Amino acid sequence: MKLKKIMFNWKKPTVQMLGRWQPWHNGHQELFKRCVAKTGQVIIQVRDVQGSSGGIGQDDNPFDWEAVCKNIEDGLKKDGYTRGKEYEIMLVPNIVNITYGRGVGYSFEEETFEKSITDISATKIRKKLRDEGKL
Repeated sequence: MKLKKIMFNWKKPTVQMLGRWQPWHNGHQELFKRCVAKTGQVIIQVRDVQGSSGGIGQDDNPFDWEAVCKNIEDGLKKDGYTRGKEYEIMLVPNIVNITYGRGVGYSFEEETFEKSITDISATKIRKKLRDEGKL
């Protein structure tokens, strides 16, 4: 009996992970696990930023495409994931804005605020409310 090899299916619903991955780390690994659980496969898009800026505060990008791919593959292999099966890696330009058009009804953009606003943490607020028995 011949077993059918399960391969990455380019027509199947897929979760997208877009990033610099400079380098791939355990936080990325945990994010991947959540992503792959949604549809069974993930496309990891690598922004080509080696030696350039990836945006404000993202100037330290020492790893090239080949090193990033190796880091991702080595990391995911530790948890039994295989490139070409549960995930694929795709090189993309240095994407700094993602905009949606008709049918979705909104744009996806990052807003920046002054420090007094960015220091507000919903996680800290929820913890305080729980500690006070209000949540």
